[in-house]
Amino acid sequence: MTVTGIITALIVGLIVGALGRLVVPGRQHMSILVTMVVGVIAALLGTVVANAIGISTDTPGVDWGELLVQVLLAAVGVALVAGLSGRGRRAL
Repeated sequence: MTVTGIITALIVGLIVGALGRLVVPGRQHMSILVTMVVGVIAALLGTVVANAIGISTDTPGVDWGELLVQVLLAAVGVALVAGLSGRGRRAL
């Protein structure tokens, strides 16, 4: 992977992670680094899933179906990480 590819993956991961945080209701106590890691993983898995189910196509411009899958996976990842961190819960 080239330096440009790594920088692009980080930028896409940051955007996908941020969109995933926006989709999940409530406040998530996560650092931007964790958001970016979740976003990068969701972007990679979203591309694989979109290719597997036939959504992703080689079109010029933005592939909206693939982006939707990536954002949905990022939302699930953000919800899981926020839920597993346990912050914001009140003791009964």
